[in-house]
Amino acid sequence: MPSTIASFPLLGIVLAIASAAALALGNMMQARGVRRGGTGPFGARQFFALLRNGPWVMGAVLIGAAVLLQLASLTFAPLIVVQPVGVVALVFASLLTARATHTRPSGKEMRAIATSVVGVGAFVTVAALVSTQRTIQDRQLVAILLTLAVVLGVAIVVVIVQRGRPVPAVLIVIAAGVFSGFVATLGKTVILRVQTVLTEGDYRFDSSNLLTLACLVGIAISGGLSIYLVQRAHTVNSPEVVVGGLTVIDPFVAVVLGITILGEATGAPVWSLLLLAAAGAVAVWGVIDLARAQQASARDAPLEG
Repeated sequence: MPSTIASFPLLGIVLAIASAAALALGNMMQARGVRRGGTGPFGARQFFALLRNGPWVMGAVLIGAAVLLQLASLTFAPLIVVQPVGVVALVFASLLTARATHTRPSGKEMRAIATSVVGVGAFVTVAALVSTQRTIQDRQLVAILLTLAVVLGVAIVVVIVQRGRPVPAVLIVIAAGVFSGFVATLGKTVILRVQTVLTEGDYRFDSSNLLTLACLVGIAISGGLSIYLVQRAHTVNSPEVVVGGLTVIDPFVAVVLGITILGEATGAPVWSLLLLAAAGAVAVWGVIDLARAQQASARDAPLEG
């Protein structure tokens, strides 16, 4: 039976909010850098050109800081507590866009932001009360790695089928969010394994450690694909759409894996699971409503001028 590991949810939530702010600002700066780099298919030549692009590099630094803050938050709290906090990045992105364009968010946008915040707040509160951190068993690591392998297989099939055809913009954002969710989940498993090793003082190199190394490889693959897909997404989407997609798909994937494989909601009462589902639905609806409101504002902008 896996043992429970102590957690400090409040500290984890604070770090996750800081990560969301860095992610929103970093994505906006990278989007600006990608636009300055010109349009067209995103490839190796464009990527190396971006390395000489000041705003893009600064955005990359901020996103790197966001990743570190997110990993730190996962050290102190269960995955299903801190990962949904990432939705706050969309709120930051909307406020940053309003500041950059010298426009105020519309009433619909403010209502959508409030809906997302309320939904996330309720989800995180319930999750903090009923979730637990447990030592990770080998079978759980294998399950996550096999799930990642299946997702990679599906992605390869989609690439082959779509070869020579334009890829839907929303599909790029969704794929980036899925792989980002695996980065968070695999990162959490590595953190828990390290915590277990330090707690038990067992430093032997065995099959369990090989699985942990495999998780690190999985993080590298998922992280690399997520970064590449985010840059492609910036060439065909607004920063808000990219951040919105990431902050909906990433937590969804991570929470599903956290509940079904990591067992972070094991023993939680049925009422809490129903509340989690309802709060999650409210948060997602708020994000969708915000995206619609921003699209409507973008369509109306030329008419107002």
